[in-house]
Amino acid sequence: MSATVRTTAVASQRRGRGGRERVLAAAARLFAAQGINATGMEQIAEEAPVSKRTLYAHFRTKNDLVIAHLQGLVLSGATLEGVLTREDIPPRDRIRKLFDQPVADAAPARGCPFIDAAAEFPDPQSAVHSYAREQKLRMVRLIAALVTELGCRDPLVLAEQLATLADGAASRAMVLDEPDYGRHARAAAEVLLDQALPPTS
Repeated sequence: MSATVRTTAVASQRRGRGGRERVLAAAARLFAAQGINATGMEQIAEEAPVSKRTLYAHFRTKNDLVIAHLQGLVLSGATLEGVLTREDIPPRDRIRKLFDQPVADAAPARGCPFIDAAAEFPDPQSAVHSYAREQKLRMVRLIAALVTELGCRDPLVLAEQLATLADGAASRAMVLDEPDYGRHARAAAEVLLDQALPPTS
Protein backbone atom coordinates (compact mmCIF):
# COMPACT_ATOMS: atom_id res chain seq x y z
CA MET A 1 0.00 0.00 0.00
CA SER A 2 1.44 3.39 -0.99
CA ALA A 3 1.93 6.15 1.58
CA THR A 4 -0.81 8.21 -0.09
CA VAL A 5 -3.32 5.36 -0.03
CA ARG A 6 -2.43 4.54 3.58
CA THR A 7 -2.85 8.18 4.62
CA THR A 8 -6.23 8.34 2.87
CA ALA A 9 -7.36 5.11 4.57
CA VAL A 10 -6.36 6.38 8.01
CA ALA A 11 -8.08 9.71 7.38
CA SER A 12 -11.23 7.86 6.33
CA GLN A 13 -11.12 5.80 9.54
CA ARG A 14 -10.71 8.96 11.59
CA ARG A 15 -13.81 10.48 10.00
CA GLY A 16 -15.86 7.27 10.08
CA ARG A 17 -18.34 5.99 12.58
CA GLY A 18 -17.46 3.73 15.50
CA GLY A 19 -14.90 6.09 17.00
CA ARG A 20 -15.85 5.24 20.58
CA GLU A 21 -15.50 1.50 19.95
CA ARG A 22 -12.14 1.98 18.25
CA VAL A 23 -10.88 4.05 21.17
CA LEU A 24 -11.96 1.40 23.67
CA ALA A 25 -10.38 -1.37 21.61
CA ALA A 26 -7.13 0.57 21.30
CA ALA A 27 -7.12 1.37 25.02
CA ALA A 28 -7.66 -2.30 25.88
CA ARG A 29 -4.69 -3.36 23.75
CA LEU A 30 -2.39 -0.67 25.09
CA PHE A 31 -3.43 -0.98 28.74
CA ALA A 32 -2.81 -4.74 28.59
CA ALA A 33 0.54 -4.35 26.86
CA GLN A 34 2.07 -1.49 28.84
CA GLY A 35 -0.18 -0.54 31.75
CA ILE A 36 -2.67 2.28 32.22
CA ASN A 37 -0.43 5.05 33.51
CA ALA A 38 2.22 4.36 30.87
CA THR A 39 -0.36 4.83 28.11
CA GLY A 40 -1.06 8.38 27.00
CA MET A 41 -4.25 9.69 25.44
CA GLU A 42 -2.36 10.78 22.32
CA GLN A 43 -1.04 7.24 21.88
CA ILE A 44 -4.57 5.85 22.19
CA ALA A 45 -5.86 8.34 19.61
CA GLU A 46 -3.11 7.32 17.21
CA GLU A 47 -3.75 3.60 17.77
CA ALA A 48 -7.54 3.92 17.34
CA PRO A 49 -7.10 5.89 14.98
CA VAL A 50 -9.18 8.95 15.81
CA SER A 51 -8.50 12.65 16.22
CA LYS A 52 -7.86 13.92 19.72
CA ARG A 53 -11.02 15.96 19.37
CA THR A 54 -13.03 12.79 18.75
CA LEU A 55 -11.31 11.02 21.63
CA TYR A 56 -12.15 13.77 24.11
CA ALA A 57 -15.67 14.07 22.75
CA HIS A 58 -16.28 10.49 23.90
CA PHE A 59 -14.09 10.49 27.02
CA ARG A 60 -13.64 13.84 28.74
CA THR A 61 -10.80 12.55 30.94
CA LYS A 62 -8.51 9.56 31.04
CA ASN A 63 -10.31 8.39 34.18
CA ASP A 64 -13.55 8.29 32.18
CA LEU A 65 -11.84 6.15 29.55
CA VAL A 66 -10.34 3.78 32.12
CA ILE A 67 -13.70 3.25 33.82
CA ALA A 68 -15.42 2.67 30.47
CA HIS A 69 -12.70 0.14 29.64
CA LEU A 70 -13.27 -1.71 32.92
CA GLN A 71 -17.05 -1.60 32.44
CA GLY A 72 -16.57 -3.13 29.00
CA LEU A 73 -14.57 -5.97 30.53
CA VAL A 74 -17.39 -6.65 32.99
CA LEU A 75 -19.97 -6.76 30.19
CA SER A 76 -17.77 -9.02 28.07
CA GLY A 77 -17.42 -11.61 30.83
CA ALA A 78 -13.67 -11.73 30.17
CA THR A 79 -12.70 -11.23 33.81
CA LEU A 80 -12.06 -13.45 36.78
CA GLU A 81 -15.61 -12.83 37.98
CA GLY A 82 -17.25 -13.35 34.59
CA VAL A 83 -17.76 -17.07 35.05
CA LEU A 84 -19.77 -16.58 38.25
CA THR A 85 -22.87 -15.46 36.35
CA ARG A 86 -22.76 -18.32 33.81
CA GLU A 87 -26.10 -20.07 34.40
CA ASP A 88 -25.14 -22.83 31.95
CA ILE A 89 -22.52 -24.06 34.45
CA PRO A 90 -23.37 -25.69 37.83
CA PRO A 91 -22.60 -23.51 40.87
CA ARG A 92 -19.62 -25.50 42.18
CA ASP A 93 -18.07 -25.65 38.71
CA ARG A 94 -18.41 -21.87 38.41
CA ILE A 95 -16.40 -21.52 41.61
CA ARG A 96 -13.77 -23.95 40.31
CA LYS A 97 -13.45 -21.92 37.13
CA LEU A 98 -12.48 -18.86 39.16
CA PHE A 99 -9.03 -20.36 39.13
CA ASP A 100 -8.72 -20.56 35.35
CA GLN A 101 -6.95 -17.87 33.32
CA PRO A 102 -9.88 -15.61 32.15
CA VAL A 103 -8.49 -15.44 28.59
CA ALA A 104 -7.05 -18.88 27.97
CA ASP A 105 -4.69 -17.89 25.17
CA ALA A 106 -3.50 -14.61 26.71
CA ALA A 107 0.24 -14.22 26.35
CA PRO A 108 1.76 -13.17 28.62
CA ALA A 109 -0.59 -14.23 31.42
CA ARG A 110 -2.67 -11.38 32.78
CA GLY A 111 -3.86 -10.88 36.33
CA CYS A 112 -7.12 -9.33 37.46
CA PRO A 113 -7.69 -6.02 35.62
CA PHE A 114 -9.45 -4.55 38.65
CA ILE A 115 -6.51 -5.26 40.94
CA ASP A 116 -4.17 -3.89 38.29
CA ALA A 117 -6.26 -0.72 37.99
CA ALA A 118 -6.46 -0.23 41.76
CA ALA A 119 -2.68 -0.59 41.99
CA GLU A 120 -2.19 2.07 39.31
CA PHE A 121 -4.68 4.40 41.04
CA PRO A 122 -3.75 3.83 44.70
CA ASP A 123 -5.87 6.65 46.18
CA PRO A 124 -8.92 4.82 47.61
CA GLN A 125 -11.05 7.89 46.85
CA SER A 126 -10.18 7.99 43.14
CA ALA A 127 -12.93 7.05 40.69
CA VAL A 128 -10.95 4.21 39.15
CA HIS A 129 -9.93 2.71 42.50
CA SER A 130 -13.52 3.00 43.73
CA TYR A 131 -14.85 1.21 40.66
CA ALA A 132 -12.27 -1.56 41.06
CA ARG A 133 -13.27 -1.96 44.71
CA GLU A 134 -16.95 -2.22 43.74
CA GLN A 135 -16.13 -5.07 41.37
CA LYS A 136 -14.11 -6.93 44.01
CA LEU A 137 -17.02 -6.58 46.46
CA ARG A 138 -19.42 -7.75 43.75
CA MET A 139 -17.22 -10.81 43.25
CA VAL A 140 -17.66 -11.75 46.91
CA ARG A 141 -21.43 -11.27 46.70
CA LEU A 142 -21.62 -13.52 43.63
CA ILE A 143 -19.57 -16.25 45.30
CA ALA A 144 -21.64 -15.94 48.48
CA ALA A 145 -24.84 -16.44 46.48
CA LEU A 146 -23.41 -19.59 44.87
CA VAL A 147 -22.20 -21.18 48.10
CA THR A 148 -25.52 -20.30 49.75
CA GLU A 149 -27.22 -22.19 46.93
CA LEU A 150 -24.90 -25.11 47.67
CA GLY A 151 -25.92 -25.13 51.35
CA CYS A 152 -23.15 -23.17 53.09
CA ARG A 153 -24.21 -21.86 56.52
CA ASP A 154 -21.62 -19.06 56.65
CA PRO A 155 -21.46 -17.92 53.03
CA LEU A 156 -19.72 -14.54 53.42
CA VAL A 157 -16.73 -16.02 55.25
CA LEU A 158 -16.32 -18.76 52.66
CA ALA A 159 -16.81 -16.28 49.82
CA GLU A 160 -14.05 -14.02 51.17
CA GLN A 161 -11.72 -17.00 51.49
CA LEU A 162 -12.41 -18.15 47.92
CA ALA A 163 -12.10 -14.61 46.51
CA THR A 164 -8.76 -14.21 48.28
CA LEU A 165 -7.51 -17.45 46.75
CA ALA A 166 -8.71 -16.47 43.29
CA ASP A 167 -7.24 -12.96 43.41
CA GLY A 168 -3.95 -14.24 44.80
CA ALA A 169 -3.69 -16.92 42.13
CA ALA A 170 -4.44 -14.43 39.35
CA SER A 171 -1.76 -12.06 40.63
CA ARG A 172 0.87 -14.80 40.90
CA ALA A 173 -0.05 -16.13 37.45
CA MET A 174 0.68 -12.67 36.06
CA VAL A 175 3.93 -12.16 37.98
CA LEU A 176 5.25 -15.62 37.11
CA ASP A 177 3.70 -15.63 33.60
CA GLU A 178 2.23 -19.03 34.40
CA PRO A 179 -1.36 -19.23 33.04
CA ASP A 180 -2.14 -22.47 34.89
CA TYR A 181 -0.96 -21.21 38.27
CA GLY A 182 -4.56 -21.28 39.49
CA ARG A 183 -4.35 -25.05 39.90
CA HIS A 184 -2.66 -24.51 43.28
CA ALA A 185 -5.44 -22.27 44.57
CA ARG A 186 -8.09 -24.54 43.07
CA ALA A 187 -6.82 -27.44 45.21
CA ALA A 188 -7.07 -25.28 48.34
CA ALA A 189 -10.53 -24.11 47.31
CA GLU A 190 -11.73 -27.70 47.01
CA VAL A 191 -10.66 -28.31 50.61
CA LEU A 192 -12.55 -25.24 51.79
CA LEU A 193 -15.66 -26.24 49.84
CA ASP A 194 -15.57 -29.81 51.16
CA GLN A 195 -15.34 -28.53 54.74
CA ALA A 196 -18.04 -25.87 54.42
CA LEU A 197 -20.64 -27.59 52.26
CA PRO A 198 -22.95 -30.56 52.85
CA PRO A 199 -21.57 -33.84 51.43
CA THR A 200 -24.07 -33.81 48.53
CA SER A 201 -22.89 -30.43 47.10
